[in-house]
Amino acid sequence: MASDGQRCTKPGLTGKASTSQRDIELPMRLPLLRKIAYGLLTVVFLACSFNAISIVRDQYKATQALPRNEKLPLFNPHRPSFNCQIEATKVPPIDAQAELWFQEAKSLDDPDAWEEDRDYKRIVQLTRQVAERHHWKAMLNLASLYFENRDPPHGEAEALALVEQAMRLGVPAAYDRMGTFYLNNVGVVGDATKAYSFWQKAAEMGNPQAMAYLGNMTSATWDSPIDGFWANIPVATKMLECALLQGYGPAAYKLANLRGKPRAPNGKISEPRTAETKALALTTLHGGVSLGCSDCARSLSVEFRNPHDLADMLVPYLDEARSERYAVLHNALELNPLLRFPNLDKVLPLPPAPLSPWDGDKQTLIDAAIGVTSRPSEPKSSAASQR
Repeated sequence: MASDGQRCTKPGLTGKASTSQRDIELPMRLPLLRKIAYGLLTVVFLACSFNAISIVRDQYKATQALPRNEKLPLFNPHRPSFNCQIEATKVPPIDAQAELWFQEAKSLDDPDAWEEDRDYKRIVQLTRQVAERHHWKAMLNLASLYFENRDPPHGEAEALALVEQAMRLGVPAAYDRMGTFYLNNVGVVGDATKAYSFWQKAAEMGNPQAMAYLGNMTSATWDSPIDGFWANIPVATKMLECALLQGYGPAAYKLANLRGKPRAPNGKISEPRTAETKALALTTLHGGVSLGCSDCARSLSVEFRNPHDLADMLVPYLDEARSERYAVLHNALELNPLLRFPNLDKVLPLPPAPLSPWDGDKQTLIDAAIGVTSRPSEPKSSAASQR
């Protein structure tokens, strides 16, 4: 049996041997631990990278799904035909209360009033509550108010979202507006190719403004893409006719020019102007004035007073009294493009009908053409309006 001294010695010797073994095993384990750590870090990195890529991919897909990025056919200025669609049949229905609020907002945003006198806080409030009811005109008007910085902090981003919301509702005018955004680099990266694609889509959906614009651009006698015009008069004529049919007066100006000369099926002038084509052009211009075409009114004022070619003038005879009345209406439309003259034929009929009496007061003529029976009392002017 070993002595206590021996028992004490052996553990001491064993302890030294064990420590030496740990000293040997620890360096052997470190590379393995490092490998495991590196492996775990790699797994974590790959997982985070995958999640980041997934987030970016999802964001890209979401961005591409926005109406502003809708994949549309390229603009084709030489399309063989055009089918007239009516915008009013494409837009969502408007409820009566929303329309009442909309008209109230319009009356407050009167172009005849000084800008400083308009209550934009109330205009924005009314327009917003109407837009919330999916009144498509209010949605686009509210977008314009945001772009004009009438309701900070709402700005470009909110305006763009409103237009895209209207696009999702299938509003043709919203596609027309998006085309304008792309052309003018507003809220999106400028891209003329995309602009024309959106205008083409809007015209095909029935938007008269897009029809009139593209009709003007394709009514040339030769192509010059760098200058933004092409030769496709048959289709241009159909677009302009469809726009005018929907009450868009500015389309009448170019349409009258196209109708003023006999044309072959391909749009080329086939012979000099005839009495029939002159009468058609004259009627088109006059109808355009009633629908708010300022250029039409200016053109008729010139024709009745001092035409460019007396031997081939559009009107049947010179008439300074008619010229003066068209000039008054032209100036009124320059100041307020929203004016319409449903009673035009009562105060300014085409020859040979006689003119009604007029005292020479411009506002009296304008009111009579509009159909105003009595004007409201003038609101109290602010200091701004008296400058």
